[in-house]
Amino acid sequence: MHRSVATLALLLGALVAPGTASCQRTVELKPGYEQILRQVNGRYTKHGWNHYGPGYFDLDPETGVLTARGGMGLFWHAGKAYGDFVLELEFKTPDIQANSGVFVRVPGVPVSDDYIYHSFEVQIDDKSEGIHHTGGVYDAEAPSHHASRPPGQWNHLEITFQGNHVTVAVNGQTVVNWDAEPRGKVRDFAPRGYIGLQNHDDQSAVQFRNIYVKELPAPSR
Repeated sequence: MHRSVATLALLLGALVAPGTASCQRTVELKPGYEQILRQVNGRYTKHGWNHYGPGYFDLDPETGVLTARGGMGLFWHAGKAYGDFVLELEFKTPDIQANSGVFVRVPGVPVSDDYIYHSFEVQIDDKSEGIHHTGGVYDAEAPSHHASRPPGQWNHLEITFQGNHVTVAVNGQTVVNWDAEPRGKVRDFAPRGYIGLQNHDDQSAVQFRNIYVKELPAPSR
């Protein structure tokens, strides 16, 4: 469990009955961050999020864990389009075959699969290599090394997009430090857009939790 997104879970575990701590999670926001998968009256809700395409995401209202089902679809945060930001979240894969990703700067409301050509996807796929491996910018920039944990363990993912510069860290290790440009399937990208989680296929029940965003000032020129 990463310090930046969950610091009180052990304390909480001491206050609940044995066997229940995994279902009771308290997190601490760092200054300037907002939680974009929010709680209402103590229960997590999908309010402010929409889904495009086949499949869906299950949400456990007690733990705030999202689980991908079917696909290929996109669960996107419709509450705000982000320009310069830091996105932090945790993800867990069920097995080595699992495939998913985190889309950033999706330009406009997704009404077709065209968004994949105009936004970047940070990949979750430990089976593939190079530009398709976990932490890489899909089809564009490979991670410098493998930093994800084995299936069944939670991973911390941090994506910073400021101006045209993208930094990706997996479990505290920087794996991408890149001046973005159109490459591979990406024809162009917008200065701001939506954040989305991919549900890839029936066999990829990837899970997400603790999703936070901090907006950044535009880089000085």
